[in-house]
Amino acid sequence: MKLVYFAWVRERIGRPEETLDLPPELATVADLVAWLKSRGEEYAYAFETEGVVRAAIDRVHAKPETPLAGASEVAFFPPMTGG
Repeated sequence: MKLVYFAWVRERIGRPEETLDLPPELATVADLVAWLKSRGEEYAYAFETEGVVRAAIDRVHAKPETPLAGASEVAFFPPMTGG
């Protein structure tokens, strides 16, 4: 699966994107975030505050409980403000 990181999430992880083979037991966005946090300090730092980083599955905003099944891309980004 392709994972894409934006803004300070990208800066903390140290790369704009990556393609990974995810463990089959990852069912939701929340499962993916928990798994990513276990991959190293940079991921733990990027996702340190639960619920702050937003996700989109195949370019559609997704909640933590959104299933990953059938997804080809998950993007992670910080909250945005208008201006």
